[in-house]
Amino acid sequence: MAQAAANALTNLARAAIGLGVGATALNSSIYDVDGGTAAVMFDRFRGVLPKASLEGTHFLIPFIQSPTIYDLRTRPRSITSVTGTKDLQQVNLTLRLLFRPDVDRLAEIHMTRGPDYDERVLPSIGNEVLKATVAQYEAEQLLTMRAEVSNQVATALRKRASDFGIVLEDVALTHLAFSSEYSKAIEAKQVSQQEAERSKFIVLKSEQEREAAVIRAEGESESARLISQATKSAGPALVELRRIEAAREVAETLSKSRNVMYLPGGNSQMLLGLSGN
Repeated sequence: MAQAAANALTNLARAAIGLGVGATALNSSIYDVDGGTAAVMFDRFRGVLPKASLEGTHFLIPFIQSPTIYDLRTRPRSITSVTGTKDLQQVNLTLRLLFRPDVDRLAEIHMTRGPDYDERVLPSIGNEVLKATVAQYEAEQLLTMRAEVSNQVATALRKRASDFGIVLEDVALTHLAFSSEYSKAIEAKQVSQQEAERSKFIVLKSEQEREAAVIRAEGESESARLISQATKSAGPALVELRRIEAAREVAETLSKSRNVMYLPGGNSQMLLGLSGN
């Protein structure tokens, strides 16, 4: 009976060991791929398998196959370059890229460049495109045609990146700076242009004031001529009318003063008459 019990325990232990080995083998035969990632499978006999495994649970052959996980989500990267313009000015440029791998070409990326494909490719092609594009423009054009330059860089860089299985979601020229000597030259040129515009404004203002003075003088001359003609044609009657109007204005002014009760020269009746009014 003791022998039977020992045999039962031995069989149980063997079953437990078998189950453990089976569980271990099953666990090593599956792997999970998270959302936003993909796995490239390497087979010791067949090499890198052409099709990547997307999110989910997948099977593999232990000790023969091993997966490499790639991030498929869009990631940012900045590229800085110092290059020369068409007129031989040095300019510092910074590009901001949003990139991701082409999932259909993950096997190719894995075989030729590996998981750090972005580090191997993007700085190289970024500097290449920047230097080739900036060399077509003069320094001043980079400032006045910045949007056009940025679009040209983006188009060329997307094409180059696609050759390596990289998709560029966005390309932007975020920084552009010249050497300190050229920046000072630009500032001096802007100051000179502002002074020239100011001088031009002063000259135009002086010309307008001179024209206004000529027109005013012509108007006064014409007015004097007309008055002279009117005086000659009207004779003494017009002069007497103007004298009476002037006297009436003086009388009206004096009538507003409480201390004045009469006008010298026999005009007190006029003043009193005005006061009564």
